[in-house]
This record gives sequence, C-alpha cells and structure tokens, in this order.
Amino acid sequence: MATVTNPSVDELEKREEELFRTGPLSVLTTSVKSNSQVLINCRNNRKLLGRVKAFDRHCNMILENVKEMWTEIPKTGKGKKGSTPVNKDRFIPKLFIRGDSVILVLRNPK
Repeated sequence: MATVTNPSVDELEKREEELFRTGPLSVLTTSVKSNSQVLINCRNNRKLLGRVKAFDRHCNMILENVKEMWTEIPKTGKGKKGSTPVNKDRFIPKLFIRGDSVILVLRNPK
C-alpha cells in the first residue's frame, strides 16, 4: 500500500507561487510587479481603472489611484422620454475590493 504524505508548508507556498506566476492570477501578479494599470469589471456594473498593490487567491485586491466609471440614466420628473444615459466617474486614492464582486480583470494595453 502506498502512503499518502501531506505536503509541507514550504511545498504549499511553492505551489501557490507557481499558480500565481502561470495561472489566471498571473495578470494580477505581473500588474503588481510592473505597477501597471488594470481594468476591473465589477458586479455592480461599474468599472475600476487602477494599480494593484496586493491581492490574494480570492481576488480580494488593494488598489491605488482608482478611477471608478459607471453610467446613470437620469430620472426626469416630466415622464420617461428624453432621458439619455450619462457617463460618470470619480477618483478614489485607495480602495479595497472584495473578490466576489470581481467579474473580469484586464491589463491596460498602454
């Protein structure tokens, strides 16, 4: 019978590091190392453009110099005709975002 050995803490850390370098989280890893911007599409239908300072395996992230962008349809008091969507944005210097609200992360092509 073969014995099953539990991996040591060092081996687990090496595996996780390898996954961060080669797997889907490699986009975040390269962004942290190169201090480049990423575009994050969120579940609240907003987009975040900023620099990733730290992240974990759940896609929780700490972001800096974030521009949050969204579209609002203004509510008019005189009926529902003629209301055109308005693009809005705001600047957030430091932001923590929970991973469960992240849909997509894209590298900035610049």
